[in-house]
Amino acid sequence: MQNYCVKRQVENPAAFLVQTAVNIRLDAFRHEKVQGELHLGEHLEQFRDDQPLQDEVLSVRARLERVKLGLGQLPPRTREVLLMHRLDNLKYSEIAKRLGISESAVEKHVARATKFLIEWTKGW
Repeated sequence: MQNYCVKRQVENPAAFLVQTAVNIRLDAFRHEKVQGELHLGEHLEQFRDDQPLQDEVLSVRARLERVKLGLGQLPPRTREVLLMHRLDNLKYSEIAKRLGISESAVEKHVARATKFLIEWTKGW
């Protein structure tokens, strides 16, 4: 059997080095697997990515835009009450005191806004 050795100029040294590193790691992975030294949890943990997928990000952005449009459709007082409750994490009693309305009115504003936004974003 003849041994052919073809010398070529490396056109992209960076890509060549990356591919070489990948090949070395694959060879080591295969060797560890054959030798029974492979602990997948240790190896896979370093490659874990907790970031959302691109399609998830786009979907959430679209829903957020839809909610923003829906918030714009709410009466000003209802929008204000909802945002105080959901974004500022204020209790109904705190909102009622700040706005000079009853807790029952706060509950109704939040319920009305929530119901509207659920319908507004349905299917998104």
